[in-house]
Amino acid sequence: MNLLEELRALGVDVDDGLKRLMGNEKLYRRLLGSFVKMIGTQAVDPDFDENDYTEALEKAHSIKGTAGNLSLTPIYESYSEILNLLRSGKPAEAKAVLAKVLPIQQEIISCIENNME
Repeated sequence: MNLLEELRALGVDVDDGLKRLMGNEKLYRRLLGSFVKMIGTQAVDPDFDENDYTEALEKAHSIKGTAGNLSLTPIYESYSEILNLLRSGKPAEAKAVLAKVLPIQQEIISCIENNME
């Protein structure tokens, strides 16, 4: 199985992601690599401060936007929910959603890393 097939199996809407890039698979793969690097610097700390979560909010916003552009659906949907919860002043609930998405996120990142040329 190749990268795109593996990502599909993980719930990524690869076809939509490619459509956004006019079918340019090479560009899509490059942007997936950029996403992996971005996660390295923008990862939301699962133990973020529930009293001051500005940084978590900003990082979640960055991840959501990039994941949405690449149609990384499981990540996009989870970070959308995390953002809504943080904006509603519910950091504990946001942490619970983050805890659920982190293993899925890591699986997608590992898939990308293991299949990059």
